[in-house]
Amino acid sequence: MSHHYNKGIIFDMDNTLLKSKIDFPRMKHAIFQVLVENGCCQPEVDWRSHTASQLIEIGRRSAQMTQELEDEMWAAVTAVEKEGMHGAVLEEYAVEVLAELQQRYQLYILTNNASAAAVEALQETGIAHYFSQIVAREQMTELKPSSSGVHYILRQHPEWSVDAWTMIGDSWIDGKAAQDADIRFIAYQSEAQEMERRGVRPYATLSDLRELLAIF
Repeated sequence: MSHHYNKGIIFDMDNTLLKSKIDFPRMKHAIFQVLVENGCCQPEVDWRSHTASQLIEIGRRSAQMTQELEDEMWAAVTAVEKEGMHGAVLEEYAVEVLAELQQRYQLYILTNNASAAAVEALQETGIAHYFSQIVAREQMTELKPSSSGVHYILRQHPEWSVDAWTMIGDSWIDGKAAQDADIRFIAYQSEAQEMERRGVRPYATLSDLRELLAIF
């Protein structure tokens, strides 16, 4: 990877570069079941209105949480992810856009998925080599919408200012992570109302990945 570039672009993975088939409701329900069965959360908690990472945080804050239970929770998550990532296909124009951007920028992946599942999906779809680093949940202290993963990537280049960075993702959780780290966020095929409701203000909103080439 060439080091004369002094700008970076951070991509979310699911539904930004890969058409994800991850069954998030099933994942959330699996986490919720582990929590309820072990007295880490009330059965009346509305698990559907929480993100998977919010449910995990509820569990982590519970006095009943043990390392063993946390491992069980993550195992449930990883199983649903791996199934959803298997046979993943690329979003339209992902290859041509990455090939072009990689000539001028350092590219990173930032995903809440487990590292093994992410690497496997990116290799299977043939785009892993475009990225300087694939940053997954193992590198974060807290999942997106926390900016922990963004800060992890920014620390790779302490000499670059925050203006050197842009993040691209489909979800408000990507936007929130970018905003809280003071970097630009570009929304891809996202729900504008949901972004607004969460206080996320994208620098630009794309319906097609090729539009990135006009911005960068």
